[in-house]
Amino acid sequence: MNDLQKWLAAIRDGDRVAFEALYEYMKKPLFTVALKITQNTAMAEDVLQEVFIKLFLSPPQPSTNPRAYLCRMVRNLAIDSVRKRREEVDFEDAENTIYHPVENLALQIDVKDAIMSLPERERQIVTLRISGELRFREVAAIMELPLGTVLWAYQKAIKQLQNDLGGLT
Repeated sequence: MNDLQKWLAAIRDGDRVAFEALYEYMKKPLFTVALKITQNTAMAEDVLQEVFIKLFLSPPQPSTNPRAYLCRMVRNLAIDSVRKRREEVDFEDAENTIYHPVENLALQIDVKDAIMSLPERERQIVTLRISGELRFREVAAIMELPLGTVLWAYQKAIKQLQNDLGGLT
């Protein structure tokens, strides 16, 4: 049993310390996944808050892969949030669109633009794989796609990013 499974089991028993440990461990990767999908810091924060409220109020039953479960939960809530607010897109929040700071602002903008140029499905696959730290099988399960399709789309997206970024990588 890994730490995530232990924390979720403890949360089911009402352990607030375990909840705090889970939050501290997962907030960054889950926020990054939400941010990549919503492209809005406030929406991503709302999604993250909703995920942890749901976890606190009703922790899931033991799962073979809690990280994949949490990423799927964030992905679904982020997509729902985008659908609900599609007409209210806020572009004034662009300065905080990448959670991990990058030394060179020009590079940060180039990377963000390159990621945003990917089709939505490929952007989600890359985000779940890299930011969510999931294996390809987990990404395939979350996206409800065949493993071969996920592998192909990931390779295609990475090649496009390499082409778009040229010598920057």
